[in-house]
Amino acid sequence: MIQYVSAEEAVSLIKSGDRIFSHGSACTPNFLINELAKQSSRLTNVEFVSITQQGNVEIAKPQYGDHFFVNSLFVSSPVRDAVNSDHGDFVPVFLSEIPLLFKNGHLPIDVAMITVSPPDQHGYCTLGTSVDVARSAVDTAKTIIAQVNPKMPRTHGDGLIHVSKIHKMVWHEEELLTVDYGAKVGEQELLIGKNVAELIDDRSTLQMGIGTIPDAVLKCLNNHKDLGIHTEMISDGIVDLVAKDIVNNKYKGTHLNRTITSFAFGTKKLYDYIDDNPSFAFMDVEHVNYPINIMKNKKMVAINSAIEIDLTGQVCADSIGTFQFSGIGGQMDFMRGAALSEGGKPIIAISSRTKKGVPRIVPFLKPGAGVVTTRGHIHYVVTEFGTAYLYGKNLKQRAKALIEISHPDDREMLEKAAFERFYQK
Repeated sequence: MIQYVSAEEAVSLIKSGDRIFSHGSACTPNFLINELAKQSSRLTNVEFVSITQQGNVEIAKPQYGDHFFVNSLFVSSPVRDAVNSDHGDFVPVFLSEIPLLFKNGHLPIDVAMITVSPPDQHGYCTLGTSVDVARSAVDTAKTIIAQVNPKMPRTHGDGLIHVSKIHKMVWHEEELLTVDYGAKVGEQELLIGKNVAELIDDRSTLQMGIGTIPDAVLKCLNNHKDLGIHTEMISDGIVDLVAKDIVNNKYKGTHLNRTITSFAFGTKKLYDYIDDNPSFAFMDVEHVNYPINIMKNKKMVAINSAIEIDLTGQVCADSIGTFQFSGIGGQMDFMRGAALSEGGKPIIAISSRTKKGVPRIVPFLKPGAGVVTTRGHIHYVVTEFGTAYLYGKNLKQRAKALIEISHPDDREMLEKAAFERFYQK
């Protein structure tokens, strides 16, 4: 007989000095987090570890700084201010290696707070839309508290967890957190998507990062054939391509006939489509993002974005100067895996300028900016103005190629900077 308890009782298991793992994306257990905030007065020195938190993450707010330390492995909007304050910080790490932090004792987990789909007739729940690093957190945590949401899709793959492994279960029905990247795709993103789509051959296997540009690329693939998906995350753009048999996973190097991902974040359309859909496998990110597994797919195309890139090809994707904006994530896992794949193409796709008109192709990265993809790993850079292929090119040649795809109003500035750096010696 399954026993459900109140959130108050479940969260009472957490004590001062604990390290808590919080499930991420659409699985962020905000009902439990809100209860934890209510009990904050009895707690001190509690470390909160997570990736891609979404929604109203109450304990990340300044008033709880004396009780909780937000130690983020990938920074998302709800915890961004906390991470950049004195009650938070960021751990630079490849997404593929986060499970090792849990398993090898670098970040041992005391309590895992997760959201799961309801148990089936055999007593198995699933980790729903986010298996990613949650699989290893659940496997290694001393205590597991689960928010059971009947609206959470039941997913196939590595996300099974039996109720006997869960210490406290809280029944709480609520709509899943959503994001509609497709609705944010504008003319500029579609131009970038078209340029990227021209680099993708039929029978390629794709990885898409987070944001509007990957969704724009998916919108431009309707004339392609026999594509595969091996990616860390999926959003709504994948649904129509699967339904049209454009994505059928027939020619991948591994996991034939199945779309491989570690988490999904989108709208109800996506969540309904993946629910109990055996053609989607949600797998441990340690497997999905392992470069050797990625490279087994021929014509592996990795599509990622960035905050800025300098004239030599250094890519900053996680910070704005010293301000920690996101994280390393899986960009380097897939950039390297695609580069090692037969016929593979690692792509950085960016708009030439931000919405506020700030150049993304710059003479130098901002002071304090983090380099996620090094200039030794860079191959293709795509903007709305074209494609620059940097692999094998020297610094002067790279600068020229990048200037050609920069915003026209930035080219004079960039040419002057390139001249001063490379020729005026």
